[in-house]
Amino acid sequence: MSEARITASGGRVVFTYAPFRNYEFARSLMVISLEMQSVAVGWQVYEITRKPLALGITGLVQFLPGVLLFLVAGHAADSLPRRRLLTACYVAFAACSALLLTIALRGSERVYPIYGVLVLVGVVRSFSGPATRAILPQLVPIELLPSAFAWHASIFQTASILGPALGGLIYAAFRGPAAVYATAAAAGLVAGLATVGIRMTGAASAREPVSSRTILAGLRYIWHEKVILGSISLDLVAVLLGGAVALLPVFAREILRTGPWGLGVLRSAPGVGAAIMALVLAYRPLRRRAGMAMLWCVAGFGAATVIFGLSRSLLVSVLSLALVGATDMVSVVVRGTLIQIKTPDEMRGRVNAVDMVFIGASNELGEFESGLTAEWFGAVPAVILGGIGAILATALWAWWFPALRQADQLVDPRDNPRLGTPVAKPDQGVPGG
Repeated sequence: MSEARITASGGRVVFTYAPFRNYEFARSLMVISLEMQSVAVGWQVYEITRKPLALGITGLVQFLPGVLLFLVAGHAADSLPRRRLLTACYVAFAACSALLLTIALRGSERVYPIYGVLVLVGVVRSFSGPATRAILPQLVPIELLPSAFAWHASIFQTASILGPALGGLIYAAFRGPAAVYATAAAAGLVAGLATVGIRMTGAASAREPVSSRTILAGLRYIWHEKVILGSISLDLVAVLLGGAVALLPVFAREILRTGPWGLGVLRSAPGVGAAIMALVLAYRPLRRRAGMAMLWCVAGFGAATVIFGLSRSLLVSVLSLALVGATDMVSVVVRGTLIQIKTPDEMRGRVNAVDMVFIGASNELGEFESGLTAEWFGAVPAVILGGIGAILATALWAWWFPALRQADQLVDPRDNPRLGTPVAKPDQGVPGG
């Protein structure tokens, strides 16, 4: 498929492929479910403890299972049918929401049962993440992958907007988290059923037998691919330092003087900015100087975080968080596309599993870091110092990883033979998965 046809289609040609449409529908429901749940968990935990550190622990307990299981989860994504693995994970997420519902209905004033369920959420996420990322190149032709990944990110961000907003509204309307958890469980079950409907034809890619060499192959591959190593490690450090999501309940309640609905708006704001940027990238993919675009936007992420930390206005806080999401989206698309196009299909699960550990470290471990520093210095200084740290990290990575700084085009047609992704026809399945 020529670049001219892609441009003429307005970037929407990926939706002529039924497996891509069905996959994105199921995934969007799952994201909405988890985002609703995260708002309810955050508000419920803070209501019980009134401690920022307790919010940080909610991230830590979800992150640790991924660290322990990422090698096994990555190999599972490369050795098991990815569609079936995703279906099982989505049903397991729904079961976790049902457990949280049970805890809420019992009226428990202890956070430890909630932490226990979040550990299970982390276990399921460690398996769903690599499979979710690895299956995408099997749904569309490789020349459409940058556009598909941008739409993939845009749909994710749209769901990330709806999820927190719905979670906050339902929590406020029903005066508690039970209705949120019930809705999340139902959405997760529908997502699992929708994933069953992704019909993929043909034989799967050859799978390697389990051994220490094959399990560790993803780590070795990333270590030698300096562009990938630089991009995912920069995202890790920047979001680890600059992430303020875990502290949003503190800002909403103590600084901006708003309620659960305001928390939902704040949680949705990064998704709004990210969704807008993802749509821009879907219609106008980065053609040149992708590495520099990523570096500048990570620095912008840090600057927007500083503005949020200084703000005492709900409007300014929402706008700064939208800018946080928009700048981060450029990093997401560049990093994600680089990983997909530079990794052979039979290794994508393991490589994406390593990337998911980096993402988990930046998000969930970042929540713990934010909660800990807020406990030490206060919420506002923690966020401001984190944003400054993200800016300084960008400068260091530009120096340490010249290959990332010099990265130009995201897709090189000469790389296509190594990708192992067959060219599908619209509204047909593609081999694999």
